[in-house]
Amino acid sequence: MSVSESLVPSAPDAMDPRERGAWGLVFAAWLVAATSVLGALFLSEVVGIAPCVLCWYQRVFMFPLVVVLAVGLFPLDPKVVRYSIPLVAAGWLVALFHVLLTEGVIPRSLSPCVQGIPCSQVEVEWFGFVTIPLLSLLSFTAIGLALLGARSKLKS
Repeated sequence: MSVSESLVPSAPDAMDPRERGAWGLVFAAWLVAATSVLGALFLSEVVGIAPCVLCWYQRVFMFPLVVVLAVGLFPLDPKVVRYSIPLVAAGWLVALFHVLLTEGVIPRSLSPCVQGIPCSQVEVEWFGFVTIPLLSLLSFTAIGLALLGARSKLKS
């Protein structure tokens, strides 16, 4: 193998089946993260829904995932899971807190939103139950499950 061939990132077709499966799961996680970021930007910049403090925290954990996961795909870096899981876990916890706050499980007095847009306010509700915080929680959950699946494929 020449030096120029070693610098070319390996395509998913050139990987063994375990790596190919892990690559597909990391790609799926990236796709969910990219869709979430585009959705958040669309809702705030196009629709005009201003994000609350908890929404900003969730963005802080979601936005870097798009870059981290993309960098870990070409070529597949098995450590991308290690770098991404802390962001996913922290974002998932903030999203869970936000969902519980909007559902009234957590008292509004514990809300970090003291000025501006209240975190317990539901701006959008599709199908009678799908809110923006719930979409965030589902996105972090899907990304986390995909990354854990990729990790198990790489370890087997």
